[in-house]
Amino acid sequence: MRVIFMGTPDFSVGTLEALVQAGHEVVLAVTQPDKPKGRGGKMQYTPVKEKALEYGIPVFQPAKVREPACVEELAGYRADVIVVIAFGQILPRSILELTPYGCINVHASLLPKYRGAAPIQWALIDGETVTGVTTMQMDEGLDTGDMLLETEVPIGADETGGSLHDKLAAAGAKLCVETLKALEEGTVTPRKQGESPTKYARMLDKELGRIDWSRDAASIERLIRGLSPWPSAYTLWEGKTMKIWAAEVLDGDSALPCGAVADVTKTGFSVQTGSGLLRILELQIPGKKRMSADAFLRGYRMEPGTRLGGE
Repeated sequence: MRVIFMGTPDFSVGTLEALVQAGHEVVLAVTQPDKPKGRGGKMQYTPVKEKALEYGIPVFQPAKVREPACVEELAGYRADVIVVIAFGQILPRSILELTPYGCINVHASLLPKYRGAAPIQWALIDGETVTGVTTMQMDEGLDTGDMLLETEVPIGADETGGSLHDKLAAAGAKLCVETLKALEEGTVTPRKQGESPTKYARMLDKELGRIDWSRDAASIERLIRGLSPWPSAYTLWEGKTMKIWAAEVLDGDSALPCGAVADVTKTGFSVQTGSGLLRILELQIPGKKRMSADAFLRGYRMEPGTRLGGE
């Protein structure tokens, strides 16, 4: 097929590669505009732009995809289908209906679960044991189009947002190729979505990572894994931001209030939560790299009863 590919972050790159390797003619890559990065403010290409240029694929970076000039630009490529994966802008009907096969979206959840911008992280935070990828025929709603194909991906007990991102990106790339083949052969039947049984997977922000120690230990541990590597879970210690990168749930409780350090050993420390103790395994403080809890305790003093959190 002649494909217009629309995507922006790392999650999209594997699908672009898979389409090229499967023999599809990717005639255009549409991605978000470059942004300045770092202290020098040097313009940074999006991951999709970098990969497209490697393949010699033309790149188009409209600030607003709804502009008539943008639609006219896309129409000029006479594509058979538009593949969309984590593009970052809402598409108007004029683009959704631009090609014979419309716009096919690769979404990182088992729809209708976890519609929205951050399905990978919210599945972890909510304690799901299985997630997956769904391809759908896009409509004007937010992830509400008819479902085409899906594939399940189990969630490991130590899964992080980063590791699950990579698994789903690979699964999505394979599923997209299978979906285009099924569309060409007429072997796929679109299925309507029902009501979503989960809340909308809203975009992540740094405030989401602030640990509420009154919550139970298991939900805090899932938050830590779900927000790794970004935006990360954190608490306050002696007025400093302490990022928590890994922890484990312990049985039992102490008599101390939520957020208090319950015990300290040579290898780590545990914190009282609203229900259960959370043993901190890996952390990071300002100006330092990630470190194990025992490495932290070799350089810093942590006493039982110390309160984490606060203002």
